[in-house]
Amino acid sequence: METIRMLSTLGLMGAMRSLSSAYEAATGVRIDADFAPTLALLKRLRDGEAADLVILTREGLDEMIGEGRVVSGNAADLARSFVGIAVRAGQAHPDIATESALRNTLLAARSVAYSRLGASGVYFAQLVVRMGIAAQINAKATIVEQGFTAERLVTGEADLAVQQISELKQVEAIEVVGPVPHDLQTPAVFSAGRMANAKHAEAADRLLRYLASPEVIPVLRQSGLEP
Repeated sequence: METIRMLSTLGLMGAMRSLSSAYEAATGVRIDADFAPTLALLKRLRDGEAADLVILTREGLDEMIGEGRVVSGNAADLARSFVGIAVRAGQAHPDIATESALRNTLLAARSVAYSRLGASGVYFAQLVVRMGIAAQINAKATIVEQGFTAERLVTGEADLAVQQISELKQVEAIEVVGPVPHDLQTPAVFSAGRMANAKHAEAADRLLRYLASPEVIPVLRQSGLEP
C-alpha cells in the first residue's frame, strides 16, 4: 500500500482524521499524518524533515514556496478558520459578542489559556495589546506550548480557552462559546501544497485535488471550518 507522508497544522486535525480514513478506503492509499502548530512545522521543514504534502497557514505555505520547498503550481486554499473562545462543559457562557463585552469577560477570567506557537496564539497576543489589557491578561494566562488549549479547561487550570474553533472542537467536555467578534479578527486560511522533494509526488497531487474538492466541504464544516 502506498503511503503519503503529510504534515498538517493542528487546525485541520479533526477534518483530516475523518477524511483520511475515507480516502484510504476509496483509493487504497494510506495517509501518514503528523499534526503540529504551523510555526513548529516550518522549523521542522527547514531542519530537513521529509514529507509529501503539507497543510499550513497561507502565510506559512507562501514562505515554503518562496524557499523552494513547496511547489507553487497546485497549492490550494482548503479552509478558513476563526478564532473562538471555549469554557468547560456546563459552565455559563460569557458574553463575547462585542469588543467591550469580550474585554470584560477576559479581565474577569481567573486564567485564559492560549497557544504560544499557533496562529491563534500569535493573533490573541496582538489582540490583547490592541485592547490595552495585555499586562493584566498575561499576568494570569496559561500559555500552552503545543497542543489544544481547551485541555486546560478540563484540568481546571483556565476558565477560558482561546484557539481556532476547529481546534477547540477536538477536546471533549468543553463547549465553544463562539467566535471572537468578526470585526476583530482576520480568519486564518489553511492551504495545502506538495513538497518539491516529495517521494510520492503523483499520489500527493491526487490527495491535494481531493482535499480542495467540493465533496470534503461537509466534513470541514462539521469540524468548525469554513470552506
